[in-house]
Formats: sequence, C-alpha cells, structure tokens
Amino acid sequence: MAASAPTPHGTGFPAEGRCGYYVEKKKRFCRMVVAAGKRFCGEHAGAAEEENARKRILCPLDPKHTVYEDQLAKHLKKCNSREKPKPDFFIQDINAGLKDETEIPEQLVPISFLSEEQMENLIKKLRKASEGLNSTLKDQIMSHPALHDALNDPKNGDSATKHLKQQASILGNIEKLKLLGPRRCFVEFGAGKGKLSHWVDIALKDAEKVHFILVEKVTTRFKVDGKHRKKNSVFERLQIDIQHLCLNKIPLLSKEKLPVVGIGKHLCGVATDLALRCLVETYAASCEERNEEPLAKRVKNDKTEKEINTLAKEGNEKNIPEKWTPVAGIVIALCCHHRCDWRHYVGKEYFRALGLGAVEFHYFQRMSSWATCGMQKTSLEASNISTKRKDKQNDGSEEHDDGGYRITDDSTESLPGFLNVEEKKKIGHLCKLLIDQGRINYLQQKGFNPALQYYTDPLVSLENVLLTALPNHSSSPETTA
Repeated sequence: MAASAPTPHGTGFPAEGRCGYYVEKKKRFCRMVVAAGKRFCGEHAGAAEEENARKRILCPLDPKHTVYEDQLAKHLKKCNSREKPKPDFFIQDINAGLKDETEIPEQLVPISFLSEEQMENLIKKLRKASEGLNSTLKDQIMSHPALHDALNDPKNGDSATKHLKQQASILGNIEKLKLLGPRRCFVEFGAGKGKLSHWVDIALKDAEKVHFILVEKVTTRFKVDGKHRKKNSVFERLQIDIQHLCLNKIPLLSKEKLPVVGIGKHLCGVATDLALRCLVETYAASCEERNEEPLAKRVKNDKTEKEINTLAKEGNEKNIPEKWTPVAGIVIALCCHHRCDWRHYVGKEYFRALGLGAVEFHYFQRMSSWATCGMQKTSLEASNISTKRKDKQNDGSEEHDDGGYRITDDSTESLPGFLNVEEKKKIGHLCKLLIDQGRINYLQQKGFNPALQYYTDPLVSLENVLLTALPNHSSSPETTA
C-alpha cells in the first residue's frame, strides 16, 4: 500500500475513533478503528512516535499486509493466509489424468514462429481429422418461466440481460432433459457467485430433498447462495480446485446418495475436462464398484407395494429418473478452449485414434482462439487488451466472454498472413469442434449419450455451445456427429 505520513490540518481530519494515518494513494485517512487512547491502527502504528521502537515487517505468508516482527510467530498461527487442513474430499490430483512427460516436448514454439509450410500441414491435419463432423450444431436456444420477470426488468443493463438469457436457456435445456426435479443433488462447477444454482432452485420451487454443491477454487464476493433459506433446499459451497475434488468423500453425497446432476456456465477450458472426469470416473465409477443399493430397492424396505407403485407414478410425473444412477446428467456451457491442457484432456484416445498427439493438440487449442478473438484489431491494440486481460486474471475478476470481439492471451502470436479473417474464424471453430468431439467420445465410452448444441445466440455470447449428456438407460438427447 502506497502511503505517507499524516498530513497537515489542511487536508481534513480522520473520523472519530478512526486511524489518523493519511493514505496518499486513496486520498483519505485510513478508516480502521483504533484502540482506546491510540492514534493509529495496528497497521500504521509504526508512524506514531510511541511505537517507533517496534518494527513491522511483511507477512511471509502474504506480503499484502504487515506484522510486528516480535509477534511474527503468534501471527503465523492465526494468519488467514496460512495453509489450512485439507478436507476429506481433497485428494491430490484425483481428476488430473495420467501424466506422460514423454509425449510433450520440452518447448513448443509460438504459432507466429511456425513457417507457412508448417502451418499448412497443421491445418491439413485438422481438416482431415474433422472430416464427417457436423460443423453446424442444432439450435437449442430455450428459456424458462422462472426467469421471466428478471429478463423483463427494465433496470437490467446489457451485461445482466446477456447472462440472464444464457441462464434461462441452460435452465430450459436442463428441464428438457428431465433433470429438473426433486430428490437430486446439483453440483455446479466453476460456480462463481452461484447464480445458475440460484435459478435452478427458483425453478424447482418447493421440490423436496434438493441439494446444491457449488464448487469454486477462489474466494468469491457477492455470492447469492447464502441468501437461500428454503426448507427443502440445502446449499453447500466448496472452495477447492476441481482437479483435487472427490465427490464420494463429501458427507452430503455419501449420506443421502442422491443422483448427481453436473452443471456449469462457461466452465473455462481445462476445468471442463476435470469436471467430466470428476463426475464419470472418480464418482460414478466408484459408486458402481461399491455396488451401492439402488434407490428403488431402498424405498421397498420401507413401503408397501401399493405405495411403491404410487411413488413410481408420481416420480414419472415429477421427472424423477426411473432407474437410479450416480450421475443423472451433465449440462455444461463450454468456454475458452485455448486454455485446455493435454495432460488433463479427456479426449486423448480420440486424438490418438486420428493419428494426432500432444503437439497437434497444443497448436489446435491455441488456434481455437481464432473463433472468438478480434483479429481486426491492430497488434498494438491486441497487446494492450491482452495486458488488461492478464491483469484481470491476476486479480481474480476475469470475464470468460464479453459478447463481442475478444483478444485472447495468444492472439498477437497467431495471425499467419496467408489466411484471411473468415478463414481463421472457421479454423478456430473447427479446432473447438474437434476438441469437443474428443469429450463426446470420452462420454460415450463411459456409458453416456452426449450431445453438443447451440444454446444462445452468438450476439449474446460467442461461447455459445452447450454440452449435455445422459446415462444410456435414460431418455437420450439427439446426438451430434
């Protein structure tokens, strides 16, 4: 914090009971409460003459704040930045995938360093691998009555309306797949403020036994899940990287044994692969290995045959799955393919079957940014915007999409001159499609019936593809080649 000694009376006075230290950067006095008889707060006490004998140093755990040197040992025991004990559901790299160092060269040159011939060879490989894939997905742009009032609120700005339209369409698709019902647990990956779960809860009204687990690896401000106080809904937020999340170890799931619905809005790059592996490998597979008693059998233990038939009839009416499954469905809006990673990618087998490997994947994921980046921008503009985006990433406030042209962190290195703007965009979309097709193949191998579709207009978001999947025994969505 940039600060100076207290200023003369000409700049005003601190509020009563507040610190008398003037913060030059903020052009105001520090607002921390001071102890009785003191002029400065603990952070700025070094400025006071009576405290000059004590030295303050940067905290070794977090240099954003200071501490008295003679109280360092005591402070380290209670500092908010100290490493906290890991919860039971934290298992290091459980969803990371296998690490094969021999497949990935030590250093891959930027796209801008490739010759025209090398670029042409990459594009030929991409087009050959994409033969037979339908590059135009089906439109599944939907809405839901739960968001009607919010969508028509005149107070909404463009940004709020954009996100509400996406949330409404995701909710509509969840309902279309018959996943919007009671007695299940919705796990929102990359939850952020938790607004997608919020609208799912609103749509379910008073449905019984609905649980929400919100997974986010960073601390998030203005969360909405804390405002829910409904009798039949339980919200639990987990601050953890999906890479280390073991759903089986979460007390809520191990106790209730509710079918899980995995959801996410703009699950960024590698996070999608980690979430898919988390759901269908570390959770669904282990539930099957334990031969857990199906829900229908557990119900029989407590109900007569007549009651069971009544429950089954009600279940069909309320979108309750006929056959219990650990993972009832997956609905994820995809995003930021340029942030995928070969080690964590779930579609490795698919790529290898096409004669592709880590090197091709690396360049395809970089080229995928051509589908959404602003290539009409000048190199200087791209450099400036790229710097701003990196700053946003550093402060934890990154936006996944901005509804218009976007400069990605590699756009300035990926503009080969022999391609025009439209050709680059088509290649970018083809890269995204091929990466997503690897995910489709993975889910098919794991016993799911997956599909890709457009869930919102590109004018609302350029990242407008939704990945859905149901277990094979469920009513299946239309598949996309």
